[in-house]
Amino acid sequence: MVVLTRRKALAGLSVMALSGLGAPPIVRAREVPTIYGPPAAPSAVLAHAIKSGLLADVMPGAVFKAWKSPDEMRAAVASGNMGAVVMPSYGAANLRNRGLDIGLLNILSNGLLYIVSKDETLTTLESLRGKSLALPLRNDMPDLVIGRLVQEAGMEPSAIRLEYAATPPEAVQLLLTGRVDAALLSEPAATGVILKAKSLFMDVHRVIDVQQEWAKFSGKPAIPQAGLALTREMCDRIGSSGVEGLQLALEKALEQVLADPLTATASASEALGFPPEIIAASFPTSHLVASRARAARPDLEHFYEILAQTNPAIIGGRLPDDGFYLL
Repeated sequence: MVVLTRRKALAGLSVMALSGLGAPPIVRAREVPTIYGPPAAPSAVLAHAIKSGLLADVMPGAVFKAWKSPDEMRAAVASGNMGAVVMPSYGAANLRNRGLDIGLLNILSNGLLYIVSKDETLTTLESLRGKSLALPLRNDMPDLVIGRLVQEAGMEPSAIRLEYAATPPEAVQLLLTGRVDAALLSEPAATGVILKAKSLFMDVHRVIDVQQEWAKFSGKPAIPQAGLALTREMCDRIGSSGVEGLQLALEKALEQVLADPLTATASASEALGFPPEIIAASFPTSHLVASRARAARPDLEHFYEILAQTNPAIIGGRLPDDGFYLL
């Protein structure tokens, strides 16, 4: 059984990821530009932008690929193998402050974390005291956020018994098989488990909106959770007009995705590992946006400062500099 401890390790990069940060930029002239993202709702916007041809002028022939784990993603970014990637917003700041020439183009979600449970009475953090909570992506965004919420609720770190899962599907299985009382999931996994439970003649409820819990103490209604980060190599490759064009294309893609979710999500289904109807159904609770990084900077810095109160290493010891905000 694992509990909420070892705060200093929460934002640590792997040794592999750190090993390349001090090296000169590696120029890779790829024939096929690739944009990477997590198996989460914001990636549907990217996949649609590519599939619909919105990026044809900016990144001709671009493809979308889902990264499998945060550690894999960070190591690949640090080694120069991922130049355009959707990642947790704090992760981009951490990499920047550790010496990698990377910047944030935008924020694509203002929070998509939910606690789900078969027990519909578990509607507060206090009600989870002594309960078990499945949590994917150890030492990453969900882990950081729930740890901070527990702290702000005046609960001891071990009040909620965390069962770490390697992947969201594993967390889902822990919940459906009754091995945990609740699970903290991002979208579309949260929507997916609710719908899957119905097919198994079970009821799973969305019991806690993590964004609302965060707003209670932070004063901010949103968690600027994830955005598209670009390395300097990628920025140089597509040019300043390409950077602007990429942002405009994602703004247009978001409009189209929200206007016709089911059609748009067909292009993301295979990469994200969810049926189109589940991805589409998750949009209302995914708080999808395409906010330019400079416009989102006040919310980002507020978020970073709250995380850094627990451990400054989470963001690499300081707020990122002006150059971090690409547009």
